[in-house]
Amino acid sequence: MTQSPPRILVVDDEPTIRRFLRTSLSAQGYLVQEAFDGPSALLSLRRNPADVLVLDLGLPEMDGFEVIRRLRDAGSALPIVVLSVRADEAGKVKALDLGADDYVTKPFGIDELLARIRTAMRHRLQQEGERPLFKSGDLSVDLVRRIILVGDQEVKLTPREYDLLRLLIAHAGKVLTHKFILREVWGAETDVQYLRIYVRTLRQKLEADPEQPKLILTEQGVGYRLRASE
Repeated sequence: MTQSPPRILVVDDEPTIRRFLRTSLSAQGYLVQEAFDGPSALLSLRRNPADVLVLDLGLPEMDGFEVIRRLRDAGSALPIVVLSVRADEAGKVKALDLGADDYVTKPFGIDELLARIRTAMRHRLQQEGERPLFKSGDLSVDLVRRIILVGDQEVKLTPREYDLLRLLIAHAGKVLTHKFILREVWGAETDVQYLRIYVRTLRQKLEADPEQPKLILTEQGVGYRLRASE
């Protein structure tokens, strides 16, 4: 028995965007469903469950934020990749805080969107259970024994640095907002400057070139993303 291809629901009020995505995603083997606004998207998901939602934020009648809120309030773990305009950093942060998994900025390349879709799907699968060993590039983290290696050199972290790294690993490949990280690691919305200091020290310990990081990536104005293992 062959495995059915992943289903993607594309929600955008621009027919040209939907047509482009239908053609591009279908060529990659995905089954593509379409909706043009929030109510039709929620109806489509009730009738034909999808594996991934690609969602524009600026929709008529019900915007993308409300779609995310309703899905997450209903307990849905559907991976959501948001389409946002380039200058809307506040919108990206709001969507992520509501429960979106990732975002792609318009205009976007199809290769970038495909990578975000794969990462969102992989992240949801990983959430079923924490992996005991994480590897990305030269970094290797044994989460059971709490041993961190860069190449063959063991790296010592403070408890707070380890908590931050562990959170990034648990969501590897997904952008985490400043607010989310501060709440999870510090237990409150502490000054974001604390977070920047700890990210800088982590980079100094883990990156080959802390000034040009390849592992802990900055999402400008939004938060941070740990490069996922391929």
